[in-house]
Amino acid sequence: MNVVAQHDPSNMTGGEWEIRCELAALYRICDLYGWTDSINTHLSARVPCEPESFLINNYGVLFSEITASSLVKVDIHGKIQSGPGTLNSAGFTIHGGIYKARPDVNCVMHTHTRPGTGIAVLKRGLRPISQDVLEVYDELAYHEYGQPSQEAEGLALGVSCQQGDSIILRNHGLLTVGATIPGALHRMYMLNRACEIEIIARGLGEDPTPIDPGVVAEYGRRIKRQRATPEFGMLEWRAAIRQIEGRGTNWRQ
Repeated sequence: MNVVAQHDPSNMTGGEWEIRCELAALYRICDLYGWTDSINTHLSARVPCEPESFLINNYGVLFSEITASSLVKVDIHGKIQSGPGTLNSAGFTIHGGIYKARPDVNCVMHTHTRPGTGIAVLKRGLRPISQDVLEVYDELAYHEYGQPSQEAEGLALGVSCQQGDSIILRNHGLLTVGATIPGALHRMYMLNRACEIEIIARGLGEDPTPIDPGVVAEYGRRIKRQRATPEFGMLEWRAAIRQIEGRGTNWRQ
């Protein structure tokens, strides 16, 4: 596989090129945050005006190497639609299954972070014990471990993702979805933070202070209204873009 294979932007619509740049930036942001697992996690985005097509990393390319033109365009049936590329079979299964089941979703993020995987292996996952977890608690769902590269697993994950937009994959890791890339990123940031706080709390040898159920419910109602706006996650996204730009990297190529 040629990991530097590039697609010609002149052969794409403006909408596709724009979303390629955003997704490539997302990979660089995840690299900045330390959310990589060598080459073995994946992020994707649906192609505008092409509901059965999405973009994903060329398998084998590090997050820090990904550019807009190196992303692979694939349809929800697994056929590569543009340029050379290699798909991670488990990656396609996860993302393809979700896009089939959730036409409202335009971005899917999957990570194997240590705090996320640490919580994923526990019988009892996240508890409403921190402000961080309240950002995702009302939309939190759990998905039982299956065979990641099997078609049946993709279908099962699609069902689980109909229960919530922030998912703990049992014995595996974390997954978030969003109508936008910034929305999916904000969910992942808060979900991962919630897992970090949960792990710290479990190691302190004392029961955590619970948050009043009424406060939990009201927080959920308020954050749900925020998520429904197109600006959800945008302030954090712009800040993250400034961070990766400060590194002198160029993903817009």
